Amino acid sequence: MSEQTSPYDRSPETKPATRIRIPHLKQMKVEGRKWAMLTAYDMYSAAIFEDAGIPVLLVGDSASNNVYGNESTLSVTVDELIPLVRAVNRSTQRALVIADLPFGSYQASPEQCLHTAVRFMKEAGAHAVKLEGGIELLPHIEKLTRSGIPVMAHIGFTPQMEHQLGGYRVQGRGEDAQRLIDSAKALEAAGAFAILIEMVPGEVGAAITDAVSIPTVGIGAGNQCDAQVLVWQDMAGLRQGRLPRFVKQYADLRSVLQTAARDFAQDVEAGIFPGPEHTF
Repeated sequence: MSEQTSPYDRSPETKPATRIRIPHLKQMKVEGRKWAMLTAYDMYSAAIFEDAGIPVLLVGDSASNNVYGNESTLSVTVDELIPLVRAVNRSTQRALVIADLPFGSYQASPEQCLHTAVRFMKEAGAHAVKLEGGIELLPHIEKLTRSGIPVMAHIGFTPQMEHQLGGYRVQGRGEDAQRLIDSAKALEAAGAFAILIEMVPGEVGAAITDAVSIPTVGIGAGNQCDAQVLVWQDMAGLRQGRLPRFVKQYADLRSVLQTAARDFAQDVEAGIFPGPEHTF
């Protein structure tokens, strides 16, 4: 198989052989091969996830409440996200790095959207950007794609619109399902290379996936989407408290880090650390 159609060819270290590109993702949909996406906000998590074979990393506006300590995604700014995107980009050689455009940085006009997206591409090295919204963003997506900026669309529950949507509520039920399907088709026609679908019934996620020729990325949208994404702190068990229903924890890193910090503190208090082996 050619390089373009084989992003998952592996070296002995099980790393992808080449930089993941948008045509690779489209070819994987054609071949029926699913793939995973994780958020990343720093050099260590980005490098670890790439080494694990995650082909796409999203520097999400979820950094707002997973890095900066805000209550929602609405507070994070472009200037706060750009250094995170830059760190992820500098720490990877193979993953496709997507930057979220934060609330208020693109909705005003296609021109504002282009200006913000260009900053992420030029200043941080993003390979693509992600926008939340439906058909109201068609002019924005057309503007970006005509300018050479790849766009991932985001429909269903869109966290930047949580107040308008009445909180964290499942979207696409009943007659609203067809609206989402139609929106997905229109976003594809406008030039989006993929569509993230959040918090919709599984059958709606499947219907959207069948209706478009570009990859779909699910988060709480059933297992028929072409790919799946999770916030990495949720996936790895760092968050404390109740998790969304769609999250599966694959580790308990919170306990691991607590134990390590507790052991360090106890060694310092007992005068055990630093020992002779740690002293010049």
